[in-house]
Amino acid sequence: MKTYLISACLVGLCTRYDNQCKKSAACMELLQDAIWIPVCPEQLGGLATPRSRADIVGGDGSDVLAGKAQVLTATGVDITEAFIKGAYQVLSILQQQNIDGIFFKAKSPSCGVVKKLGVTAALLQQHGYQPQEF
Repeated sequence: MKTYLISACLVGLCTRYDNQCKKSAACMELLQDAIWIPVCPEQLGGLATPRSRADIVGGDGSDVLAGKAQVLTATGVDITEAFIKGAYQVLSILQQQNIDGIFFKAKSPSCGVVKKLGVTAALLQQHGYQPQEF
């Protein structure tokens, strides 16, 4: 049986910043015969749920890791360190498991892959992993 690391919000856990549950039926169908390990990098970094909406300012997740960009809340609070800490927590979990794939939430400042690379997605890519976006 295959094992996947997946954004916790995609499996229906209410971990999003706004405490909403955004279960992905398409993702769950794909994973119905698999083991999945749900993660929320923002919670692993110490942020509460609910929390203020955040975005990467000055670049993307790679720039945050390089110290060239920040993660700020809508009110301007710098939460960059929590995002970086959460990214490294996810990397640690990933390195301890035999993972067949990674599925992350689209448009997330942590997990986004396509539109804007999130902090966790960037760190995993830097370590040779290829997260896919849902």
